[in-house]
Parts: sequence; C-alpha cells; structure tokens
Amino acid sequence: MVLIAPSILSADYGNLAEEVQKLETAGADMIHMDIMDGHFVPNISFGPSIVKALRKYSKIPFDVHLMVSKPEEVIPWFSDVGANIITIHAEAAKHLDAALRQIRGYGMQAGVSLNPETDENEIKYVLDNVDLILIMSVNPGFGGQKFIETQIKKIQACRKMIKGRPIRIEVDGGITPQTGALCKRAGADILVAGTSIFQGGNYKENIKALRDK
Repeated sequence: MVLIAPSILSADYGNLAEEVQKLETAGADMIHMDIMDGHFVPNISFGPSIVKALRKYSKIPFDVHLMVSKPEEVIPWFSDVGANIITIHAEAAKHLDAALRQIRGYGMQAGVSLNPETDENEIKYVLDNVDLILIMSVNPGFGGQKFIETQIKKIQACRKMIKGRPIRIEVDGGITPQTGALCKRAGADILVAGTSIFQGGNYKENIKALRDK
C-alpha cells in the first residue's frame, strides 16, 4: 500500500505542532519537511530547530528534504534533531556518493532527489547507498504547482533501474488523487502532498482519497 507523506510546506506555520499532531491522527505515514535555503531554490522555509521542536509532537517518521546548495555542510545539523530520512539533491551535492554515506553514517536513511529535467541515470552509480529516490514532479521551491506528466516515465525508469534493491520511490509535486494514482501505477511507494491534503481542512478524508484512488 502506498504511503502518504503530507508536506508541511502547506501547513499553518503559526500552529505547526498542532498541524503535525492532526496529520498523524488523520493517518499520515510520515511528515515531509522541505528545508529551503533561498539559493538552490527561490524560497526559504525553516531549519533544524523547527524539526527538533516538532519531534516531541509526533511518533511517525520525519522525512526531511534538503533543497539546499551545499548539502554536505547542512547534513550534520540534522543528525540529532529527530530526522529519520534525509534526502539531498543530485544536482546540489558536489560528491553525491560521499554525502549519501555521510547521512547513513549518522544512522539515518539516505534519499536522493531528482529535479524534473535531471535524467535518472545521474544516480545509477550511487544506488547501493540509497534508501529512497525522490522524484520531483514540479520545479522545486513552491507548493501548488501543476504536475509534470513526463515524470511518470522517470518513475517507471527508476523502478526498473533499482533492480530489486530495497529502495522506495517517492514523488513530490502536484499530487492529487488523480495524479497520485498515475504515480502508483508507475511504481511509486510514497506520495508527498501539500495542497491536496490541507485544502478544506479534512485531513483524514484527503489522505484517504490519495491512498485509495
């Protein structure tokens, strides 16, 4: 069954602790946290202090996505704040294999993310140090964008490329019950969603709609 990871980029920032608790109660499998530095992407979100502050309000995994220009420098900041998964961008890491090993060395799962224009073969030679592949189905930086349908082929290609390795495929961007269903059929294991979960305020029904479609 597909896992649902609500992105708190779309949450009420004035009540983040309550939002995280509500998402867990509503059936979220993990909490997706986008860390943005204003350099790698044209937006700024929050840092490790917020991750640490929220940890005591939830027992489900924290899925931390580093949209930063120098991930090797930032990874240690998240080593002891409660993150379970750290995902870095293939486009940002100077030495991708070393950075993935660095994450695992801190006892966390290592993810690698691909922007829409990045070919999946860019990560072919680091797969033995990867626990998760995050496919961006929008251009990273802002929520509410339209799903880029060409990424369906990338999901399929990544599913074929991992060849039985215990690597999960996650998709982030423009996820609705309709686009989520396309991703699941293509081989996605985890759906990251912001707008489609937070709209209307009924988190439980919105999560169920993504999971069941």
